[in-house]
Amino acid sequence: MALGTAAALGTTAATASASVAAKDDSDASNDTVEPTAVPSDTNCAVCNMVPAEFPDWNAQLVHENSMRVYFCTPGCLTTYYVVPEQFDGPDEPIVGAWVHDFETRDLIDALQASFVLEMDPDRVEDPMRLNPLPFMDESDAAAYVEQYDDLDDDSVISIDEFDLDIAERYRGQLLDSNESS
Repeated sequence: MALGTAAALGTTAATASASVAAKDDSDASNDTVEPTAVPSDTNCAVCNMVPAEFPDWNAQLVHENSMRVYFCTPGCLTTYYVVPEQFDGPDEPIVGAWVHDFETRDLIDALQASFVLEMDPDRVEDPMRLNPLPFMDESDAAAYVEQYDDLDDDSVISIDEFDLDIAERYRGQLLDSNESS
């Protein structure tokens, strides 16, 4: 599915919380949940940037109650995944999540993806300056890691392995210090 670039709408931080990127998705209760086009008037649930402005990086997920949430980058998605309550997420489980493959830029299933914990902000030009890199195939993630001495097999993880420590490395400035200490 190709997601096109959309024009940014000027939103302040005050109005961003009102449009925190939550959209109702009546398909979420079905056995198959699919990604949707990223609305141009939606802000990232974590950082308030406009996900539609980053078509090669944006991400999304949907909760079991049909609440759909959009993100500008995989770093924001994985941070929300770890602590959704800090970003007004519901207590409902996440039933679908999608990110763009780092190499192909295709939209892929984040729940099945392999993520490289890239911590060198100068190695990749991306929004928010630092993001875990999603790959559809674990072998592609491993090939990326093999290129660099500071990365190893432990640098490749699944979304379920993200924890608060990793979220703090990517989006610590956006986390509530009371819950991250």
